[in-house]
Amino acid sequence: MARILGVDIPNDKRVVISLTYIFGIGKSTSQQILKLANIDENIRVKDLADEQIAEIRRVALNFVKANGEKLQLEGDLRRTVAMDIKRLMEIGSYRGIRHRRGLPVRGQRTKTNARTRKGPRKTVANKKIETR
Repeated sequence: MARILGVDIPNDKRVVISLTYIFGIGKSTSQQILKLANIDENIRVKDLADEQIAEIRRVALNFVKANGEKLQLEGDLRRTVAMDIKRLMEIGSYRGIRHRRGLPVRGQRTKTNARTRKGPRKTVANKKIETR
């Protein structure tokens, strides 16, 4: 496995897809990095030469430095997202309350579905009907 920006990227996938395993790099950013490095995006990671991997590392680092504030990756981005959610919860906004309660945040219905956020069903027992 090649290690780029502190992340092991999978060997058996195409380079353009493998780079998206780095948190904060999507497909378009991955394509830009490979274009700057002059590497075909359809080649598999296992088929890359060491020089090509080094070139991707160099270009990716320069790409991050060039975009500075706009582009955060891995730990910094995760920290920023966590801080944003924490801020929403602290100020008591609607979105913050939804985060705190573990409910869908973006207006989805909760009468049915929403199982991803709510977790497994908690069955409530029915009251028994008393017979005379």
